[in-house]
Formats: sequence, C-alpha cells, structure tokens
Amino acid sequence: MRLNKTPLTIALALLLGISLVGCSKESTETNNIQRMKPESTVDSELSNYIAKEKTILDKNTPPIHTQANPEAIKLIPQSFQFVENGYLTVAVISISAPPLTVLASDNKTYIGAEVDVARLIADSLGLKLKVVPTSWENWPLGLDSGKFDAVLSNIAVTEERKKKYDLVTYRNDTLAFYVLEKSKIKKITGPDDIAGHKFVVGSGTNQERLLLQWIEDNKRKGEVPAEPIYLGDSAAASLALRSGRVDGLIIPNVAGRWQQLNGVDIKKVGQFNGIWSVAVALKKDSGLANAVQTSINGVISSGKYIQAFSRWNLQEDVIQESVINPLIHEN
Repeated sequence: MRLNKTPLTIALALLLGISLVGCSKESTETNNIQRMKPESTVDSELSNYIAKEKTILDKNTPPIHTQANPEAIKLIPQSFQFVENGYLTVAVISISAPPLTVLASDNKTYIGAEVDVARLIADSLGLKLKVVPTSWENWPLGLDSGKFDAVLSNIAVTEERKKKYDLVTYRNDTLAFYVLEKSKIKKITGPDDIAGHKFVVGSGTNQERLLLQWIEDNKRKGEVPAEPIYLGDSAAASLALRSGRVDGLIIPNVAGRWQQLNGVDIKKVGQFNGIWSVAVALKKDSGLANAVQTSINGVISSGKYIQAFSRWNLQEDVIQESVINPLIHEN
C-alpha cells in the first residue's frame, strides 16, 4: 500500500532523505547524513520548506471556475450515464504529488493543477466536480468498472493505453534532468552528456525509456554508459543524490520545479519538451471524449486554462489545443 504523504513528510523526505517505507540500507546512511548536519540547520531548512509550501497551497486552494460550454454539453451522448447524476466523478492518485495533486491544509480537500483542470471540465459540461482518490495500480480497474467517469493523474499517452482508453490531452509531459546545485554537471542536451553518470529513474516511466535509449547510444559509441538507478520512493532518491551515490535525477519537470520553488537545492540541467502528452483517461468508446476535448479547448481559448496552470508555475507545460488519442512521435 502506498502512503499518503503530508507536506511535513514530503519536506522531510526531500531535505533529509528519510525513508518512508520502513527499514533498509538507506536508514543507516540517513543517520550518517543527519549527524553530519547540525540540528539547527536541519530544523531551519525544514521550517522554510514547510512554510513556503503551505503559503503556495493556501493561496491556490480557492477553486477556479468557468462558465458552462453549450457546445461541449451538446456533445455528451444522451445514452451516457455519469457515475452520479449531476456530477463529473474524477479519479486522482491518492498520494501527495504537488503541484499536480495534493491535500489542502484541511487535510481532506484535493487541490492541484490536475484538480483545477478537472473542475474546469466539469464546469464546462454543466456539472459539479466530485474527486475520488485512488492508487496508480487501481485506476484502470476503477475506470473499466465504472467507479468514476474520468481519470486525471499524470497519465501519459502511449500506444498501449490508446488501445484500451480514450485519451484527451491537456498537458505536455516535460521531462528534465536535475542535479544538486553544487554539481559539476552544467548541461545535458543529449546522450554524450550522460555517459559515465548514474541517474535515478522510475521503472516503467517515459523518462526511463528516454534514459535507456541514450544508454544504448553510449554503448554504440564505445563510451562508458550511463547507469539507471531504481529506488523505491522520493525519499530514497533524495538521499542517494545528497550522499553522492547518484549524479542526478531524471523526473517529470513539474516535480523538480516544485521542489526548487520551495527551496530544495537542486538545479535543472536538461529539459525535453513535447515527447509525450498527458491526457484525461476515459472509458474506450464511451462517447465522452469529444465533449471533454471541446471543454478543454474552450477553457484554453477563454484563458481559464492558463490561469490554472500559471498559479502552479506550469506555464512550460501548456498545450495550444487538446487532441483525442494523438499520434506519438518518439525519438
């Protein structure tokens, strides 16, 4: 079972590398790092992080609304049955993942960029929004079984998913390389720049696919190949980076930018835009895709879309037009 991390535990994980999933080799290394750092310094960094994050979350808690979109409403099939009459029931991943999805200060209200988009879609369709937390492993079953009408949880468009679901794009999936501020790595623009370095990457992710492609390029050129490092959570990744076990992280840019915004001492040295798109997942051939697409394009035109993304500092990830089941252009 995944843990629902509060801002406090997220801050601890980022600043101290504390494992959130039990005892492991990392536990001993964590203690060593903490002993190296004066307690007053740790307390100060932690307090600053929590304060900055809370300020942003509180500021962005009030919902952004838009008017109903008659064109989008007309595209809802008469035969379509919403999970709950009068509501658009949207699943979001229950773990805290700011700025995409996170609990507000009341510890029960889900907020974030993806919740904002979901609300704009619901408003456009003349519906109220109902947010249902789920896990990454369970969203496909929940959507297939009719527990919710849609899923907004950083779901990248892939050929395999297009076969099973209708995917309506609403954000670019921008990937980035992050290193410590003091790192000697200044810039990563291609495979040659990662040769001989170790990077934390999530298994089965788009960033892993990119990294493995580049590693193969290293091998073809006879260079010392980069090495992917697979760790269980962000806490272990933070610890590995701070202890020098790895040279950097390859992660969604939204995650790295959020950490920077709240004072974590990392820097972006490489960014790759528009390789994949992030989409609303809908049951295949349910007929709702056209209505959702029209809703998204409507709020793009009205400016509500950029308003929502800007308050979470996601301007780099906006799209100009929503597309249903887009073609995938991979390197």
